[in-house]
Amino acid sequence: MDVTDNIEVGGRALAIVHPPDAIELIDEAAFEREEFLPYWAELWPSSVALAHSVAARAVDGLAVVELGCGLALPSIVAALGGAGVLATDWSAAALAYAHRNARANEAALEVAHVAWADADDLVARGPFDLVLAADVLYERRNAQQLLALLPRLGGEILLADPGRPALASFLTEAAAGWDVIVLEAEELPRGGVYRLVRRVT
Repeated sequence: MDVTDNIEVGGRALAIVHPPDAIELIDEAAFEREEFLPYWAELWPSSVALAHSVAARAVDGLAVVELGCGLALPSIVAALGGAGVLATDWSAAALAYAHRNARANEAALEVAHVAWADADDLVARGPFDLVLAADVLYERRNAQQLLALLPRLGGEILLADPGRPALASFLTEAAAGWDVIVLEAEELPRGGVYRLVRRVT
């Protein structure tokens, strides 16, 4: 039976449904093939922190994409704020829950399957006014893929991270082409929400 987390974001009471135990969802064949783990199945503190940051902004009318959306809390908050939102993940199960959670919270958004290493179709839908990502640097290999993809998607990024080992090097490399602003987040005492704005050369 699924679990529902009730959370207030931006003055709205939201209900986010997810499986009761992510460990039980591990597919050994998928892990052997791609080291795939069901990270999407939990409502992580980074997702909550990012959702609060989105709620604090004026997003009405913006084109927004979330990478690795999982349960899609930040996407839902953006959609309820009036943005046109595309929530993406490489897990079909995550996208099913993202769609379900959006519908339950009366948020209109679109979902799409996207692998960062093969994202031409996503890039073709851009550029986006705002790119969202919460706790997506849990694998070091993700950092390089993300650094390559972000400039192709838009000029402003909000990335929430709890302080994963790959974060420091990611921010150092990103600073070569982006201005990096740290936004404090009480949910992330060892990390934060990072606003990346691409420098115009």
